[in-house]
Amino acid sequence: MTLKALAAMALAGTMAAGPALADLVIPDLSYRTGPYAAGGTPFSDGYQDYFNLLNARDGGIGGEPVRIIECETGYNTEKGVECYESTKGEGALIYQPLSTGITYQLIPKATADGIPIHTMGYGRTSAANGEVFNWVFNYPANYWDAASVAVNYLLDENGGSLDGKSIALVYHNSAYGKEPIRTLEELSAMHGFDLTQIAVDHPGQEQKSQWLQIRRERPDYVLMWGWGVMNQVAVQEAANIGFPMENFIGNWWAGAEHDVGPAGDAANGYKSLNMNPIRNYPVLDEIRAMVVDAGDAAGDGSNVGSVLYVRGMYAAMLASEAIATAQEIHGVADVTAAMVRDGMEALDITAARMAELGMEGIGPEFAVSCQDHGGSGLGIVQQWNASTGTFDPLTDFIAPDDSVIAPLVAEDSAAFAAENNIEAGCL
Repeated sequence: MTLKALAAMALAGTMAAGPALADLVIPDLSYRTGPYAAGGTPFSDGYQDYFNLLNARDGGIGGEPVRIIECETGYNTEKGVECYESTKGEGALIYQPLSTGITYQLIPKATADGIPIHTMGYGRTSAANGEVFNWVFNYPANYWDAASVAVNYLLDENGGSLDGKSIALVYHNSAYGKEPIRTLEELSAMHGFDLTQIAVDHPGQEQKSQWLQIRRERPDYVLMWGWGVMNQVAVQEAANIGFPMENFIGNWWAGAEHDVGPAGDAANGYKSLNMNPIRNYPVLDEIRAMVVDAGDAAGDGSNVGSVLYVRGMYAAMLASEAIATAQEIHGVADVTAAMVRDGMEALDITAARMAELGMEGIGPEFAVSCQDHGGSGLGIVQQWNASTGTFDPLTDFIAPDDSVIAPLVAEDSAAFAAENNIEAGCL
């Protein structure tokens, strides 16, 4: 048989089999190395494992398989940009940078390239204004929401008044750590509490002087915007000076098991915010059976069900639901990045849908619109129980004060639009 005949037969076989399915490409800008690996690893495991579950159980999303491209950033902004540049040409549909520094650099790049960014509870807070940041989404909540939720919790704990109270903010000395400062300053003026700002330089392994200052000034409460090893050191230093753990509240990136474990029983009572309550969600059993036991997990399976694993899984669920929404809007399964942006902007997460996905109550209901890319802004307060090794929810979802947050978002996004010659409006 001639080569020409073989080629003809091969072509006929391909045509008979129908068109090949195209992958839905999802980059994972991970960091499994360096001082922030303890947080980056479980998030990445959860993010990838949920997509792996969809491939194993459903054949992907809308019949299209998902292909994950993992790229190690080390939580380094320059490496994060390199990862973006090296993966965007693969047909990337959505980016989850998992770093405020990387996010700030990617916003203009991804906007120019027409690829949506999801910064779930981090990044540039004013990106909640979808008319300025058409390609950036930070639902279900942002840093300014978190700051307000923490203050609203403390108001409730103090009979509705913080007048005369003192709050110290211990923050990572970076774009990430500085995000809540403006909001807390506004809330300080509104509610009459004194605010002290205490910076901790990267990576946060040395905090003796900061906690000596806290011991000397004796604030009523400490709020922390930390990440990675900084959190572990802060909890241990707080224990060393005898600061009451029940008055120490981290944000939702400072409230995972590895943040408190090294301090042992001394960490008991530490509190933090969370956007995803920790429960034994049915979907976790599916992941164990169809992904971990099948040998297809991103990690060794030990992180399944942990705080940041669940958050990574939650982020993947929101991305997959946005992709499914885009498929429905445009009537095609092989969606483009621009179509996924449309799906993200039309996303409607209901209680019924979360239950259907085996994640009942993992987050509040919310709907996205052109004007609002930020979600509900709700968060809970959880508390570390050292005896059981779990973070137990203390509250239901608490709402932020939109009368404070909305004007700040409008002001900051308007300044960004002016600086970058952006004409606000819907796509």
